[in-house]
Amino acid sequence: MKAKIRKIMTVVDETLTEQGQSVSPPIRRAAAIAVIANPFAGKFQEDLSELIDVGEELGQLLAERAVAALNASGNNESGNGGNVESYGKAAAVGENGELEHAAALLHPKLGAPFRKVLGKGAALIPSSKKRGGMGVALDIPLGHKDAAFVRSHFDGMEVRVPDAPRANEIVIAVAVTTGGRPLPRVGGLQVSEIKGEDGLR
Repeated sequence: MKAKIRKIMTVVDETLTEQGQSVSPPIRRAAAIAVIANPFAGKFQEDLSELIDVGEELGQLLAERAVAALNASGNNESGNGGNVESYGKAAAVGENGELEHAAALLHPKLGAPFRKVLGKGAALIPSSKKRGGMGVALDIPLGHKDAAFVRSHFDGMEVRVPDAPRANEIVIAVAVTTGGRPLPRVGGLQVSEIKGEDGLR
C-alpha cells in the first residue's frame, strides 16, 4: 500500500428519537477515518499522482470499514453495502499541506472503489476539504447515493481525531448511512420515487 497510515478510526452513531418522537427504524451513520502522512507537506509538487493513487487505495479500505461498522451496529446484512442510502467524503490537511492535496485524495480515483464496495452509487459523492490542526472538526457532507435530489438525505456527519492532523499529515474520511435526516418533512423527491438512472432523480 502506498498510503503511510498512522491510524484508522471508525465512528458509528444511531438516532432513536428526535424531539420526543420515535425514529423507526433508527438512523445509523458510520464513518471510517484514516490519518496518513502527507508526502508533499511543506513543498510545492506539480504532479500529485502519488496522492491520487493513495485516494484509490483508501476509497476501498475506508468504504469497507465504514460499511462493516454500519452493519455491525445492528443490520442483518453483513459484508455488503446493500443497506447504505447516503454517502460522503472529506479530508483535512495539516498546516504544512495544501487544499489541493486533499482534492487529490478525494476526487480523481477515490469514488470508483467506494461505489464498488456499495454495489451502486449513481450520484456524485458530496465532499469537503479544509486545513486545520489536531482535533479539527471534519464535516462530511452526505447525500443519497443514487439520487442527489432526495432532499431528506441532505445531511452531514461531524468527526474528529484528537491527535490529528499533525502538520505533515492528512485526515481523510468516508461516511455511509442507513437513511436521511430523522423525521424529514421539507418535501422534495421521496426515496420511493427514485429512478436511479442519472444520479439526480
